[in-house]
This record gives sequence, C-alpha cells and structure tokens, in this order.
Amino acid sequence: MFETRYLPFAGRLLIGLPFAMSGLSKLGAYGATTAMIGAVGLPLPPLAFAVAVAAELGGGLLLIAGYQTRFVALALAIFSVATALSFHGNFADQNQMIHFLKNVMMAGGLLQLVAFGAGALSLDNRRAKGVEATAKVALAG
Repeated sequence: MFETRYLPFAGRLLIGLPFAMSGLSKLGAYGATTAMIGAVGLPLPPLAFAVAVAAELGGGLLLIAGYQTRFVALALAIFSVATALSFHGNFADQNQMIHFLKNVMMAGGLLQLVAFGAGALSLDNRRAKGVEATAKVALAG
C-alpha cells in the first residue's frame, strides 16, 4: 500500500521540485540566462528562455500535482536530453560531464513516469476515478 500510494508522489516531488526551482531562478535572471543561451549558439535566446521557463516551472509544478503526468514527463525528458547536449557537452570539463550525466539520469527517471504513470496521489488518478464513476452511472442509468 505505502509503496504504490506514497512513493510515486515522493518521486514526482523529487523530480518536479528541482525543475520548478530552476524555472523560478531563470525568471530572476533573464539577462544572464539569455546571454548563456546565446553563448552556446542557440537561435532566438528570448524564445528559448520562454520555452525553458515554461518547461521547467510549468512542467515541474504539473509533475508535482500529477496532472497529465505521462505527457509532461515525456516533454521534460526530451528537454533534459536537449539541455544536456546543448549546454553540457564539454566532457573535458568534469563539472560539465557531471551536469550532462545528471540530465541523462533525470530523463531516465522521467521515462519511468511515462511508463508507469503518476500513481495514486495525483490529479490524473482523481480524474480517472471521476471518469470511471461517470461511466458506471451512465451504464446503470
């Protein structure tokens, strides 16, 4: 019971919270963030900034709540791998290699959410129970 009820929520919290915090910190550092995006050669740094904030802050909060978990986790897994490749590809720098591997590990955890869903304590589960109850009423009626 504990493993299936509480651990998926704890996992979503531990993955979603760093994303949300990173998105919030980017909001306070627009100039530095867009300069870093431009420095690696990505086009349209202001647009990339908006995408990063939306993905990290929005995606992190949605993961914590367990809303559209599989879709959000897949989007964040792709974002994590893209970030690893774009910003942390200099393996001669041990710090960059650590960040690269961290992003890859996060993508792995996110793919577990894609595969297994949000768990019992989630908005996805509440919505599924509501749809199920509505279907039962419709069949009985």
